Amino acid sequence: MSTNPAMTLRANWQRMREEEPALRALDLAERLGVSEAELVASRCGHGVVRLAAPWAGLIEGLPALGKVMALTRNAHCVHEKTGVYDHIEIGGAMGIVLGGDIDLRLFLRHWRFGFAVSEISRGRSLESLQFFDGDGRAVHKIHMTDHSDRKAWRELVLRHTDVGPSSSLQMQVVEAPLPWRQPDDKVDVDALRDGWRALRDPHDFFALLRKHRVTRTQALRLVGAAFARPVSRAAVGALLDMAVAREAPLMVFVGSPGVVQIHTGPVRTVKTVGPWLNVLDEGFNLHLRADRVAEAWVVRKPVPEGEVTSLELYDDAGLQILQVFGKRKPGIPEREDWRELLAVLDTVERTDA
Repeated sequence: MSTNPAMTLRANWQRMREEEPALRALDLAERLGVSEAELVASRCGHGVVRLAAPWAGLIEGLPALGKVMALTRNAHCVHEKTGVYDHIEIGGAMGIVLGGDIDLRLFLRHWRFGFAVSEISRGRSLESLQFFDGDGRAVHKIHMTDHSDRKAWRELVLRHTDVGPSSSLQMQVVEAPLPWRQPDDKVDVDALRDGWRALRDPHDFFALLRKHRVTRTQALRLVGAAFARPVSRAAVGALLDMAVAREAPLMVFVGSPGVVQIHTGPVRTVKTVGPWLNVLDEGFNLHLRADRVAEAWVVRKPVPEGEVTSLELYDDAGLQILQVFGKRKPGIPEREDWRELLAVLDTVERTDA
């Protein structure tokens, strides 16, 4: 047996990749019993360069790369958006990217490890920047495109190369998403409803959950049909098909621990392949494991303009997979065509009831 764990892991990765070239990096890591970050780190010096924190300077240098593809995913959904990183604002551990078709909310305390990755996949040379949480989960990836500035890419990597040990990672346990949950019978449901009714900004929703010590799906179950109603797990497919037919613009949110990535605009091509529900548009791709959706809810939250309504998907652990809103801007009431789409979801047969 090799005395070099990184070398052994790298050899096993190469063997499995040759046997199943279509397998995702996350799936390869799971089969090898390691995190994705550990798998990437094992290849340092072999097409992989470790990058150094702090990340704010690196992120602020991304506009120089030109057009790239931003990828954010969780365990069940991948959100890919092509554009330019622009209008970047970072303050402490929080940040936003608002320009060039790439729309992100950044939570940098979850950005623990970073790598520049060069590899050959299916005969193509690929370059990416990959960032991971402390437990090795991917939080964000940036892929070079044919329209990226390769010189700027190389210079950015060189400026942020970590000169320390590269293949060894000090992993850490990430805190549970909602450690304060209490049983249903301990929740003051009337106070929860009053707090929900008093919301004026959807960004205050997390504080409401914390105050009442409830999880998202627990709150949805308890608050009542005036604010949240369950719909079929197949509702998202029906919604996307209707949005295509009616040319209704959407806002599609997918989050990792460190990033929320948003597409705003129409969807045009929806295709199901096996368990995957896909949007395959120029500049925007979405890949959802529809079979991993355990709960789907239509959720209403008050805003100064009236209400904002979303379709929200959750897995069997109660973790959010995806949110879809109608396209909207602050100060403008929610679009009627979006509300009409959501109303139709009540007619989608629920085989999961």
